[in-house]
Amino acid sequence: MYNRYIKDENGFTGLEAAIVLIAFVVVAAVFSYVMLGAGFFTTQKSQEVVHTGVTQASSSLAPSGDVIVKSANNNEANEVTFYVTNTAGGTPVDLNKTVLTYTDNNDFVTKEYSSAGNGWVYTPIVYEPGHNDNLLEAGEKYKIVVTLSTIGATTAPGINEKIKLEVKPPEGAVLSITKTMPPALASGNYYPVY
Repeated sequence: MYNRYIKDENGFTGLEAAIVLIAFVVVAAVFSYVMLGAGFFTTQKSQEVVHTGVTQASSSLAPSGDVIVKSANNNEANEVTFYVTNTAGGTPVDLNKTVLTYTDNNDFVTKEYSSAGNGWVYTPIVYEPGHNDNLLEAGEKYKIVVTLSTIGATTAPGINEKIKLEVKPPEGAVLSITKTMPPALASGNYYPVY
């Protein structure tokens, strides 16, 4: 009769094993959900980085043609003209948001575009009518004229002096143009520089 009152725990062992198994499955499911979420987040960030890199690499400017200086008086230039186009497959560049930097032996000037004309100006040369005139798009060509006295240069570059122009679009690579002034500059004349 004593045996009838002894607890038989065979059924509880199976129930405990099931509870432990369910706990492991729940923990594994939560852990895998967290890991998948982190993986998706990482993948999304990587995709954003790739798209940003492609946008920045594809929206740069390229020089198109000669760089020409105009002499204001003998042996000094006061105006620099150059042409830009979009690189092959590049996205449009907003010239209104572009910054120009001019450097010579005496000056380092950075100037944002201003429609008031106090600095540098751009003019579409080859473009599709009806499009935004401030967007340099594929197949278009723009002329940029920099009047050095209006952008804030204190002195005009002289003969044989090196100048550097950097055109910085809102996105993409910087277009850097480094040229040397000619050995003679007569007043009112235009000269290509190399």
